[in-house]
Amino acid sequence: MARSSKIQAAAIAGVIGASLLFLSAGAGPAQRSAGAAPGPIDPQRVQDQDTMTWADYHPIPGRNWADPALKPARGFRLAVVGIDFPGQPFVITLPKGSDPFGNPQIEPIPREQVPQFYADFWMKPGEVNHGQTINGYWMEQSRGRFGITEVQSFGPYRMPKPIWAYGLNEFGQNDQTPDGSHANGRMERDCDEIWTAAVGQDMRKDFDAVLRLYASYDETGVWQEFGEMKFASKEDIPAAWGNPNPAKPRWVPTRYVPWTSWLAGSQQWGLSSMRQGENSGTITHELGHFAFSLPDLNNNPYVKPYRRVAAGTWDMMDRGCFNGPGGPHMRWVVPPMQGAFMPAGLMVRNRLENKFIGEADVLSLGRAVLAKYGIAVAEVTARAVDPLPGTYAGIVVRFDGDKPGDLTPSDDPATNPLSAGTPNYNFYTLEVVQRIGYDSFTPDNGVLIAKNKDSLRGANGGPNAFNSYIWVIDAHPEDIGAVDYVKPDGEKVMRTVADYRQLNDALFHAGLDSGSAFEWEDTPNRLHFYVIDLRRDKDGILVYTLAVRSLDGAGPQQRGVTLARPAGRSNLKLKTETAPVAFLLTNTGGPTDEIAGSHFGSDVYRLSVSVEGRGWTAHLLNALTAVKAGSSTEATVYLSRGPGASKSATVTLSATSESDPSRSATTTVTVSR
Repeated sequence: MARSSKIQAAAIAGVIGASLLFLSAGAGPAQRSAGAAPGPIDPQRVQDQDTMTWADYHPIPGRNWADPALKPARGFRLAVVGIDFPGQPFVITLPKGSDPFGNPQIEPIPREQVPQFYADFWMKPGEVNHGQTINGYWMEQSRGRFGITEVQSFGPYRMPKPIWAYGLNEFGQNDQTPDGSHANGRMERDCDEIWTAAVGQDMRKDFDAVLRLYASYDETGVWQEFGEMKFASKEDIPAAWGNPNPAKPRWVPTRYVPWTSWLAGSQQWGLSSMRQGENSGTITHELGHFAFSLPDLNNNPYVKPYRRVAAGTWDMMDRGCFNGPGGPHMRWVVPPMQGAFMPAGLMVRNRLENKFIGEADVLSLGRAVLAKYGIAVAEVTARAVDPLPGTYAGIVVRFDGDKPGDLTPSDDPATNPLSAGTPNYNFYTLEVVQRIGYDSFTPDNGVLIAKNKDSLRGANGGPNAFNSYIWVIDAHPEDIGAVDYVKPDGEKVMRTVADYRQLNDALFHAGLDSGSAFEWEDTPNRLHFYVIDLRRDKDGILVYTLAVRSLDGAGPQQRGVTLARPAGRSNLKLKTETAPVAFLLTNTGGPTDEIAGSHFGSDVYRLSVSVEGRGWTAHLLNALTAVKAGSSTEATVYLSRGPGASKSATVTLSATSESDPSRSATTTVTVSR
């Protein structure tokens, strides 16, 4: 994926991720021969949301959290109230593809069946929803602790005013009504009065939430696609998309940019009051507000000065709620089978907040304990499943110590769009994302590192500020250089640096040549994070070995390392053009009694290799390894010789302790053909 250098990686200090490529004797860069060594152990494979289809969904092995037979520990009761308007029937009742937006996508549903159709669409596995439900999302995230246990549909009811009387009450649209009135009403009041009159009592208290499902669209899913993406300018909007009153402009202002078509802008903007149009895929997100009081994390990606997104594609309370097949520009589809229909999972910060995981599920550390006891090493399982035995759901590293709090220097978000804003974060989290279950529509597998706040609320300061209680560390902070959309005249519009998809390539990966970084150093907060290695269990579940080190203390352990030549020999004969050569690395240090057997009982070693000999190359797949005190592991070097290579070469392998760089080992071996 092409990337520009407009935003320098240095804007986020501390990305190390040095690419330790294989070395070759002689002048000029070496070229690896085909098949000289296995490929990267953990290649970054970023898939853009726009290219995702339902074929990208991968079920969790042995689990179907959408199964209605599963009963959650905490149930949630939802009312679905269907309403339409004079002149605006339910889109789903129209002939297939017949409305101006190109909907519906399926054969029409009779009006009297619409509320139950949508209740079933959101709650019952079926063909139209590809077996996925809101209940399935929350059951998967909570591991059965929370789910939708009761859904009752009401209506349909006809509202007293046209859709534009409710939809033109936001973002300076109020005076763009066809009849010259001033739109200032919210549809909830009229809806609830009609509903109460129809059933003879106020039913709202009988449910945990009320979803007012209204005919037509959420403006949030159509303002761009049927505004600046469809029309070259506001003057080019045809009458069919304009105000029915020809004396009025055919455009209206909208939330993020100066204009959209009147027809798109006259729709209601879906908000956390749980009023949602027929194209809405963000009901799961809104339940995050209602059921758990989680606030929004999203920014404004279109207004200058640009401000980088907080969590983006990786959390459902940010734009990860747009992750479904087809990406954010497919959120106009009715019924909402694409776009926002399959949101991302929740990050460790929100899972802890919702009590979906507990303190025992994470490895809790802090700057003080790391400085006292040294580097900590642990395995972390992909967040879509429970931690495998001996592993964790994540790692938490708090900003405690002699100088508690976030020590990051303040900068100016007006000049640095990558700024995390006010440095008032309280802890780091590390977790693993794998594209299974509802995380199927995240763009990559890998390790997710983030700074977090104890408080769920609080703007990040500066111009164009927004709430950011989670801040993902981007392994690729440079501009991703991807097209957002193509204008009607063919001009390509690039994604702004504040677009949530800039974080598509944010994950860290193990090993060399992955296309990403394998470590992150936060110098002000005195922490260094490592992605050491990965493995998969028998079901293909990802588990990463991660490490965290303090820059202020290595612990009381004696550190040491030795490297033994292959089979103890100083000379090897290479019978083929390529071959692996395994050295034995031993951690000769020893933990104190206080930390024996704990996560502080290992050390991390940095490996490097060189070769002297014309036409020979030596390559490592991983620059890091973690070894328990008193234990050994293989460090494999992949050797190859090219045409015209010298008869022999000398390979030198070195290993250096990250805890104590004065402790290192180097060994050499001569290879010949």
